[in-house]
Amino acid sequence: MKNRNSLILAFSLLIIMASCQTSKDSVVVFHTKYGDMTAILYEETPKHKANFLELVESGKYDSTIFHRVIENFMVQGGDVNQKSGIEDEEKVNYTIDAEIHPDFWHVKGSLAAARQGDNVNPEKKSSGSQFYIIHGQKFEKNDLLQMAEGRVYQQKQMKLRELLGMKKYANLRNEVIEMQKAQDMEGLQNFMETTADSLVEKEFGEIEVYQFTDAQIEDYETIGGAPHLDGEYTVFGRVVEGLNVVDSIASVRTVGADKPVKDIFMTAEIEKMSKKKITEQYAYEYPEEEK
Repeated sequence: MKNRNSLILAFSLLIIMASCQTSKDSVVVFHTKYGDMTAILYEETPKHKANFLELVESGKYDSTIFHRVIENFMVQGGDVNQKSGIEDEEKVNYTIDAEIHPDFWHVKGSLAAARQGDNVNPEKKSSGSQFYIIHGQKFEKNDLLQMAEGRVYQQKQMKLRELLGMKKYANLRNEVIEMQKAQDMEGLQNFMETTADSLVEKEFGEIEVYQFTDAQIEDYETIGGAPHLDGEYTVFGRVVEGLNVVDSIASVRTVGADKPVKDIFMTAEIEKMSKKKITEQYAYEYPEEEK
């Protein structure tokens, strides 16, 4: 009986140990000359999270720089391929499938993946290593509503250009070109109001009207961010400690293509923590299935 009880106790301890192991998660700590930044990575963007942790763990981010800095917008870094002395086999030349999630937007401190533009990357795939952290600015609600309307208008314009490029609309395209040459603003306005929208809807369906949620509006009014990026780039984490470091980096003097005059190097490391502690310390709620 004693041996049986010992086996049961040992088995129970194994279960407890396994439970403790699965209840841990990783946060990422960036070290810079301006101080440290701690970031959580979202469970809902698993491909980006796994890739980012692998790059940190392998040391590939160490000695990279924040190579693009725009105050009131973002600080961008993580270009592994530009590290001094890097070998070809160490370079990051892949992309990651987009994981754009409606619950994550570009509020100040958001960690997101850089990518090439839609003209060469219509699927919005992310860079394998480059990322940015939002510095941002605050917005009034009316400005956000106008921004949303502007995004819908831009989408319609893009679809209209695509439509006029179709062979079957060659005559219509020529008509529009002639109105532009003649600076016939009344004719162009009439075309946009009476014909353009219906043709775009016929060919591509109804354009989805972009709207900011109440939560987004509250964040952008009170915390700030870069709302024009929402829905276009994958947000996969957030800086939860060290936003003052983002402020410091964002305020440095830059030259050329927004490159800091003096290089801002970083190193990064993983810190293991229990999910319970992460939730308590950083107010991050894990998805229901993870609890």
